[in-house]
Amino acid sequence: MAYWLIKSEPFKYSYDQLVKDKKTVWDGVRNYAARLNLRAMKKGDLAFFYHSNEGVEIVGIAKIVKEAFQDPTTTDERWVAVEVAPYKKLKKTVPLAAIKEIPQLKDMDLVRLGRLSVQTVKPEEWELVLKMAE
Repeated sequence: MAYWLIKSEPFKYSYDQLVKDKKTVWDGVRNYAARLNLRAMKKGDLAFFYHSNEGVEIVGIAKIVKEAFQDPTTTDERWVAVEVAPYKKLKKTVPLAAIKEIPQLKDMDLVRLGRLSVQTVKPEEWELVLKMAE
């Protein structure tokens, strides 16, 4: 299993909305690095759900339920989407500021590549963030 982080502005699509919808297509991604990450996602992988711009924090975990397919928002076959479902809302949100204070997380994509909308998360980073959410 691999771990990921997906970002959304909560006023556009929040984790609570994902819970209500039960699943959604993660589409509209137009960054090449993010596209590579979407293509690498496998069914059953988990992704932190990060609220960007407002909140600026990890709020929940989503599960990849359908692997990469043609992004329905474009006819350009180079762009892909995945389908995600809610997996778990975190007991305590994990703000970006708190992540930046942890030396072991200084190389996390979220800290280094702040604007990337679909990111990889190393297993040791995943575990540390989960502990922060307890």
